[in-house]
Amino acid sequence: MDVGKGIREIGVEDIVRAGLSPWEARSFYVSLRDAISRSPWGEADQIWRTITDARLLRPRHPHSLHQLVYYSTYHGWDVSRRGPPLYWFPSLDSSRQTNLGRLMETHGRNLMGHAYKDPITSFIEFQQFSVEHPQVYWSLILKELSIIFHEGPKLIIDASDRRKNAVTWLPGSRLNIAECCLSPMDSLGKVDDGVAIIWRNEGEDGDPVKHMTLSELRSQVMRVANALDAMFYKGDAIAIDMPMTTTSVVVYLAIVLAGYVVVSIADSFATKEIASRLRISNAKGIFTQDFIIRGGKKYPLYRRVREAGSCKAIVIPAVGKDVDLQLEEGDISWSNFIQHADHLPRPDQYSPVHMPINATVNILFSSGTTGEPKAIPWTQLSPIRCAADSWAHIDTKVGDIACWPTNLGWVMGPIMLFSCFLSGATLALYNGSPLGHGFGKFVQDAGVTMLGTVPSLVKSWKSSKCMTGFEWSSIKVFGSTGESSNIDDDLWLSSQAYFRPIIECCGGTELASSYVQGSVLQPQALGAFSTPSMSTGFVILDDNGNPYPDDQPCVGEVGLFPVYMGASDRLINADHDKVYFDGMPTYKGMRLRRHGDIVQRTVGCYYVVQGRADDTMNLGGIKVSAVEIERACNSSDDSVLETAAVSIKHFSGGPEHLAVVVVPKEGSVPDPDQLKAIFSRAIQKNLNPLFKVSFVKVIEEFPRTASNKILRRVLRDQMRQEHYARSKL
Repeated sequence: MDVGKGIREIGVEDIVRAGLSPWEARSFYVSLRDAISRSPWGEADQIWRTITDARLLRPRHPHSLHQLVYYSTYHGWDVSRRGPPLYWFPSLDSSRQTNLGRLMETHGRNLMGHAYKDPITSFIEFQQFSVEHPQVYWSLILKELSIIFHEGPKLIIDASDRRKNAVTWLPGSRLNIAECCLSPMDSLGKVDDGVAIIWRNEGEDGDPVKHMTLSELRSQVMRVANALDAMFYKGDAIAIDMPMTTTSVVVYLAIVLAGYVVVSIADSFATKEIASRLRISNAKGIFTQDFIIRGGKKYPLYRRVREAGSCKAIVIPAVGKDVDLQLEEGDISWSNFIQHADHLPRPDQYSPVHMPINATVNILFSSGTTGEPKAIPWTQLSPIRCAADSWAHIDTKVGDIACWPTNLGWVMGPIMLFSCFLSGATLALYNGSPLGHGFGKFVQDAGVTMLGTVPSLVKSWKSSKCMTGFEWSSIKVFGSTGESSNIDDDLWLSSQAYFRPIIECCGGTELASSYVQGSVLQPQALGAFSTPSMSTGFVILDDNGNPYPDDQPCVGEVGLFPVYMGASDRLINADHDKVYFDGMPTYKGMRLRRHGDIVQRTVGCYYVVQGRADDTMNLGGIKVSAVEIERACNSSDDSVLETAAVSIKHFSGGPEHLAVVVVPKEGSVPDPDQLKAIFSRAIQKNLNPLFKVSFVKVIEEFPRTASNKILRRVLRDQMRQEHYARSKL
């Protein structure tokens, strides 16, 4: 967005037009001029920092005022020379209080010598140290998390098997990662009477939030573990297909504690998708709900599960104590299932099953956008990895209350569970839709300190204004993942908590983590990542598979270093090496690991993920990503909620044509021909004067995967068919 003038040119009348009353505008103008005068050297980033440090802009202010101040502050900012504009800056004092900052202050001088200065100045060098010396980094991290080994590892890394594309982590160790989640740890301040889970059900907005202590959670998990032993054999795969509630979290931990394997299935899946996951995993049982309740309406879940397969179903009531339907023969209600533990003298006590570090504890699935979903086994390394990244990058710790609307069928569900319980933070769950007023009130009432999002959710909040009026000042950090973020949407989100940082995260189920993220030890730019994750190395490859220099701005496919703690080393239903390593170049003696993202490294070494390698299009001989085009189009017209860009060719060949599919804002009825002209001007101005939009189609909603990614392949096929039909006419 270009407001057409710089911050020093803003007058009272501009502030009034942005939504303040004349009296408020005059007062704001005086404060704004004072902030500008107090900014050292008058640089744009320093002016913005002074404005946000003074909390001149407040959540109650209209977004148009936030836009006016931010975009006018950075008016004329040369991204090609200076990199993306920054909106959040860590302070030295606060950096030393973070998890990673404290670790760096304790060990930095011993590990890095005089090169170590402080957590902010030395962050890049310390991240590189963690890549070059993973055994040192991970030996420190294991002491910072709630990890209890039954048998300790012989060493951190065993790289003796040269036939493998990766190394062996923590060989010889045995533990139970669920036991680690449920055990108190004095060194972290993680105690039995501390709150482990805080939650609220949709429709109970006027009630106090509910709490469960660590001790109460452990007792419930152990009772379920005892009941499991009465029905299943050790090592059985047991599915969970239901919303992420306290009960599903208890079930998840109990399955792992008792030596079984969780099969993660999202509650949004259709019968066919449920069936394929039950078949691939060979699940012997499934925990589900009778219904899903959203907005006061009941949506059948048990019926879908029952149609999908023949394994035994344990059915949990959505409300009350009894299921609200007749179960089929062989299935069992939750209340009857729990009674399997009642005959034991101590039903709330259980001896955890200690397993090798590489034992499978969870089977998750890729989105399945191009056929049968890949079945990805998580070992006990995977929870350690995702918890460590949350600890280091988002600063998750005891005292935090972390909320991320998700599901145990998506990778963020297990990531949230382990990130909280292995660091001692409280997991906050809202059993209902995150799209409305009730969720915002829960965030406020629960005192959430870390709020995770996906960009489409933020776009919905901003568009509907459903979060207006809530007090979110307890939030210290946001998280964002799942798709590329929109800069203006991120500006709105950050402004809801006095411009707290949004830590962007990009990774994958097979990595159990993000390979590129933000960090609370670095200044942050909207819609961008600031660093490879700790101990992660990668290069960006040119069209010939050669890596660009590490400090050079560039765009290309990312290649991950194969020494990656927690990443998959096998697939249940596909050839792992073929999927992730075949055809990848060698770098410094290492076969790089494929991830499939096209990444831009900017001036200043920030990163923007521009989409998947197969989403890149060639327009007139110029390569461009769908994400770049969508960013230009999304902000070009007020009627547009979101766009998806695809390229199409005629069946007989020829050049690629650019098509843009549009979801309009509620109540808007845009004209496709007008949008085509608007979009063409926007991409010609922001990307390349030779680009033009050939087709625009307006639809109600995008087809998406269960993890909310846009199915561009489906849109591309639809647009190609329409283009072919139009050509014949």
